[in-house]
Amino acid sequence: MNQPWTWSAVLAAVMLAALAIFARMRTPSDTVVSSDAQPDQTAGDVALSSGNDQLVSAPEPTEPHLLPEVLVDPAVIAEKGARSLTVYSEGVAVKRYRIALGFDPLGDKEREGDGRTPEGDFYVCSKNPDSKYHRAVGLSYPSAEDAQRGVDTHLITKREQRAILDALRRMQRPPWKTRLGGEIMLHGGGTDSDWTRGCIALSDEDAEELFTALPLGTPVEIRP
Repeated sequence: MNQPWTWSAVLAAVMLAALAIFARMRTPSDTVVSSDAQPDQTAGDVALSSGNDQLVSAPEPTEPHLLPEVLVDPAVIAEKGARSLTVYSEGVAVKRYRIALGFDPLGDKEREGDGRTPEGDFYVCSKNPDSKYHRAVGLSYPSAEDAQRGVDTHLITKREQRAILDALRRMQRPPWKTRLGGEIMLHGGGTDSDWTRGCIALSDEDAEELFTALPLGTPVEIRP
């Protein structure tokens, strides 16, 4: 016959097991973690636009069709948040391209080396067929607004501001060697990530197409 203390030990073990199972079934409300949360995720990892705090979504690929052979009154609008650039002919969108931005894509460019892609209204001011990144179309950054901001924040001198404004009046390339930065291009090199120092990158094929299609003076608007 089993001893009484043996039955007591068995009963205690069963009760302890039941309590452990019950404890595992309970989850305190202050320790619940959403399945959507990513460890160590920061705003820089998810935000695309400083203007409206959009969340990342996969950029649309470049549309497969070719540009029309002739563009009438061409214009370009780049949307940083969507990572897209659209070419217009007579005010009608004719092709959208996937793009990449500067390595610090949020916000407007403020100074040389900040890794930001500028925002505002520019025009095509140069073209380089021998770019390190296949083909390059230069943009007229810094703008008049950028130059005024540079003077107000003591980044550039009044003399440098006058040189910028004079070039813009002539629809030429503004000075690119001030503390505001410069040499902002549409060029090749790929769109897998935001990697440039402030330029807008495309695939080499797309950069080739834009280089051929966009004449000097083409207006280019860069939106947040």
